Amino acid sequence: MQVVDHVIQAVRDIAETALMPRFLRVGSSRKEDGSLFTEADLATQEALAARLPTILPYPVLGEEMTPAEQEALWAANPDGLWVVDPIDGTTNFIHGLPYFAISVALVQNGRSELGVIFNPVSNEMFYARRGCGAYVNGTRLPLKHAPSSMGDTIASIEVKYLRSGRLSNRVNSLAPFGSQRNLGASTLDWCYLAAGRFDLYLHGGQRLWDYAAGALIAAEAGAQMCTLDHDDYWDGSALWQRSAVAAITPELFAQWHRWIRANQ
Repeated sequence: MQVVDHVIQAVRDIAETALMPRFLRVGSSRKEDGSLFTEADLATQEALAARLPTILPYPVLGEEMTPAEQEALWAANPDGLWVVDPIDGTTNFIHGLPYFAISVALVQNGRSELGVIFNPVSNEMFYARRGCGAYVNGTRLPLKHAPSSMGDTIASIEVKYLRSGRLSNRVNSLAPFGSQRNLGASTLDWCYLAAGRFDLYLHGGQRLWDYAAGALIAAEAGAQMCTLDHDDYWDGSALWQRSAVAAITPELFAQWHRWIRANQ
């Protein structure tokens, strides 16, 4: 078995044993930053931290660690680090909305080399290795052809973290796309872009574990991306809070990039 196959099996096992038995059965608390977490987040992260180093002997950086722990792990392990989000979409998980996922990335020298994202409700396993394409349950992504005009697209838009009030207002009032969605789980948003379910993507600020696996999967499916500040998406200056502007085809990206830059 290849490394990605071992990670896929580990994620399936942990979803079955640590995550889904707690679905709709746990209460929630708030972290210092105000975000929600549950016993399921902690149990899933602990299981990933125990299992992933048996596949490749790298430490695990998880969302539920303290910022100091995360930064220390990142600084000390440039050659290899597992980056995990035990439940992306915890609010959806708590409320019974079937749009949440386990996300695992292998990051080496600042770049994601492998990404696995699993929605256990839909049983969709998205995965990619750098240079090898992206897949869902064995089928190559994207799943469909994208429209050529932005006016016919579906865009996933998260305006909550947009620093520019001008851009936020113009996205809402002068939207160049056909329809807009915001489903509440960044890792799956990337996967839906990769699949062609979304054509455009805009997010004002994602944490490392939100984009490490998802951006790789989207890129391997052919998506192009940048940030609100840099045309090089992987520019290292925004590691812990990175915005995203992306589209599933180069043609749509050129149009979307031009519109975003003109309206920031």
